[in-house]
Amino acid sequence: MKQWSHTLRSAVAGSLAITALYLPAVAPAQSKKAAGIWLTTPDRANLLARKPVLRWKKADVIASDAIVVDDTKRFQTMDGFGHALTGGSAQLLMKMSAAKRSALLHELFDAKGGIGTSYVRVSIGASDMNDHVYTYDDMPAGQTDAELQHFSVAEDEKDVIPVLREILVIQPHLHIVASPWTAPAWMKDNGAVKGGSLQPQFYEVYAHYLVDYVQAMQRHGITINAITPQNEPENPKNTPSMIVTSAEEAEFIGKHLGPAIARSGLRTKIIDFDHNCDHPEYGIDLLKDPEAYRYTDGTGFHLYLGTVDAMSQVHDAFPNKNLYFTEQMVIPKRGHPELAIAEPVARLIIGAPENWSRNVLLWNLAADPQNGPHTSDGGCPICVGAMTLDGDTVTRHEAYYTAAHASEFVPPGSVRVSSASPGTLPHVAFVTPSGNRVLIVSNTTADEAHFAIRNCGKQAQTTLPAGAVATYVW
Repeated sequence: MKQWSHTLRSAVAGSLAITALYLPAVAPAQSKKAAGIWLTTPDRANLLARKPVLRWKKADVIASDAIVVDDTKRFQTMDGFGHALTGGSAQLLMKMSAAKRSALLHELFDAKGGIGTSYVRVSIGASDMNDHVYTYDDMPAGQTDAELQHFSVAEDEKDVIPVLREILVIQPHLHIVASPWTAPAWMKDNGAVKGGSLQPQFYEVYAHYLVDYVQAMQRHGITINAITPQNEPENPKNTPSMIVTSAEEAEFIGKHLGPAIARSGLRTKIIDFDHNCDHPEYGIDLLKDPEAYRYTDGTGFHLYLGTVDAMSQVHDAFPNKNLYFTEQMVIPKRGHPELAIAEPVARLIIGAPENWSRNVLLWNLAADPQNGPHTSDGGCPICVGAMTLDGDTVTRHEAYYTAAHASEFVPPGSVRVSSASPGTLPHVAFVTPSGNRVLIVSNTTADEAHFAIRNCGKQAQTTLPAGAVATYVW
């Protein structure tokens, strides 16, 4: 099926429900190494559609509207782009027929013939996008298990682990970050999976619980590259959820989790915070703690509140630590058939790397037609997936194409380089390990944009329709 080009795919992609087996949203394998323009327009006439290459001309004078790419000025190395493989996503994938699931996973994760998704986030235990709440050591009310004798990842063995193992055959270098939504209820001060805080007497036990998880996944052939101690530590409204202050997280990382990982011999990184850009002080305050600083690789952010330049505030305070963008939901506009892609690409795919993030992870990979499964009384009924899965039928949404405009062309190991322009079009540039120059541009305006791209003394004129996104490769 790889002979289907992006252009041919675009010509038939007017239907919102596209079956993966017959219409894979992939380019021919050679397209990643070739120069070209890949365009997505709001009217869906172009969905990652390949257009002619840029026509470069030597130019001594910089055009007044030029985006100047200077690959001598280099910044952070990129780890990848992707989505959260929630428990609900995995459950829906496991309900597909084996052949169509395989076709879809190749579309998503194949670095040569697919869109090259290279980074996923999974939950440690259930998230709010599971059909029920569980941890790996649930106990009857009033009972504890400080020795973790009942620890088991059996719930994940039903769906998350099989899907990950299938993905790793396709993409063996996949980056995985794992985040807990709660500790087991018996460790918490409210004895519940929603809200509450981890009791200090269980800090050491919980550190071992998280190490046990990483080791259990390792026994299944799954390497967890990084963990965050708590998803959204300032949000008690999800089911499940848990509150953790920056001081508590600093103590937990510095005195318990960091040493436990070090003793285990694991190379799993610790990413702090994992919450909104309205509170960069959380990561800054945590990294001021010498013991937490020692064990923390960097800070993770979401963008439901605040502005993405908060990431740069943490970078400026601690330039030797890394930044990660760990979650953001992209919601299609209700009642509008247009693909509203320009804004999320500008805010996330461009905005996060421009503010030092080594990755961009969007939220839920897949949901059913009712935006499920999710937990009750604190689940997310509006969390549309990057794709809707209805049996074997696949509907691709804004988040799918938002991530694909980077994941397909900016593989792990790429380096962000300087790009500057007097205009207002958001843009970000990279150099890939194979030497390609990649420029992603989003036209968030209501008018067609006319501009030049300049690199190494040459320029090329191009246009970008209103509301469209283009990835330029040369």
